[in-house]
Amino acid sequence: FFFSRSKFSGDRAMRLTVVLVLAACAAQQGFAAECHGKPSPDAKPNLNPILDGPLTFVSSVKNAKLYTTGSGDDVLPIVHLWGTPYEMGFAHGSLRNETARALVNNVWAYLEAQAESAINGTVHNLKPWFVKLLAELGLDGALEATLDATAPYTGKYFNEEIQGMADATGLPAKKIQHIHMIGELTQGDCSMFGAWGNATIATGGNMLQLRALDWDVDGPFKNYPQITVYHPTSDYGHAFANIGWTGWIGSITGFSSVGLSISEIGVAFPDATFGQESRFGTPFTYVLRDILQFDDTLASAESRLRDAARTCNLILGVGSAGNYASQEFRGVEYSHSTCNFYTDYNNMPEASWHPRMENVVYYGMDWMCPGYSLPLYQQLTKYHGNITAQNTIRDVTAIVQTGDLHIAIYDLIHQMVYVANARRDGASGPAMAYDRSFNVLHTYTLWSMIPPSEF
Repeated sequence: FFFSRSKFSGDRAMRLTVVLVLAACAAQQGFAAECHGKPSPDAKPNLNPILDGPLTFVSSVKNAKLYTTGSGDDVLPIVHLWGTPYEMGFAHGSLRNETARALVNNVWAYLEAQAESAINGTVHNLKPWFVKLLAELGLDGALEATLDATAPYTGKYFNEEIQGMADATGLPAKKIQHIHMIGELTQGDCSMFGAWGNATIATGGNMLQLRALDWDVDGPFKNYPQITVYHPTSDYGHAFANIGWTGWIGSITGFSSVGLSISEIGVAFPDATFGQESRFGTPFTYVLRDILQFDDTLASAESRLRDAARTCNLILGVGSAGNYASQEFRGVEYSHSTCNFYTDYNNMPEASWHPRMENVVYYGMDWMCPGYSLPLYQQLTKYHGNITAQNTIRDVTAIVQTGDLHIAIYDLIHQMVYVANARRDGASGPAMAYDRSFNVLHTYTLWSMIPPSEF
């Protein structure tokens, strides 16, 4: 039963069971607990060199180019895609065929292992509602149920891009769709900040934003890092960059050619202000990608989030640095029933371990998380007035020990983004991204790239 293919898509009785299980899961929410982790008192600054070398051309196919940046075990692939959603998906799968297949198949194997651990009652990374769904439907059925619950709210262009990738790689489109549900199913702890004005006055008061992804470094993701730069046709938005993995089309980290950038934290320890979650709505990785691809201003991003069919509990961050006059950051308390926007003067939760700070919005690892929020506050206070990418790399993320899988620091006014990834299997050096060398991306070189002409 556990690994059998679900037949519920054509079975009305099973579909009703899915609806009832998902609805019951959405109602099960507790509050008032806190996370209990904290960084090691022996954490050391990150003194590794920041890698700022040229892009190296590797290969191209129709509608796609592959470059790399960095060196040694910190080489980072950069893929450029042009065209319609289907064309970009097909080009992505054609250019990165073997790597895309490996990512999808290894994420599937990872989900199977996580599901087996959940059923056996051992350590796993899945959300409680999904574990209940596994018990009812098995892995395939639980993933199909989640996909079915989100399908009415998913833009068709996502499925068109997935179909293009499927046609190029030979992977089943359904399998690619299933792995893109993983953000809704798993639990991650992450951190973020947005700093501007007096907090960054030493570099002109520019907006600086952190996105630190703390997820499962024992999973497959660390082996397939990739920056994917989309150059869609004009009826599908504007250029943007996805910081993620080969074959991954949702957004959890990224920035756009109009100066918007995103951060995200999964919330395992909410308070009562979050209200209810839902399994029915738009996957948050697709909502965030829509911000990068279609929104031109912070106000339009806020409207999108407010109007979205929201699902799970999250803290989101959206930064705007399109020009010197409109540098802003919003922290977002996000759930099915709540969408609250915060800046420095009203940042929540307000607590002794999460004090407000002039021209800074910050969150450490979760909503109710004193053990990380206070150290993050202390490191930001130490550099207030001189919060820079370099100080963040050396003495914020490394000391707070946040960003184990990957980190992005957006300095879009200066057209620079700093990226680090966890150690790949077989590589040398520190395991965690926050202890490794960062690569610098110069955004003007990304947006000005021209498509291949030889096809």
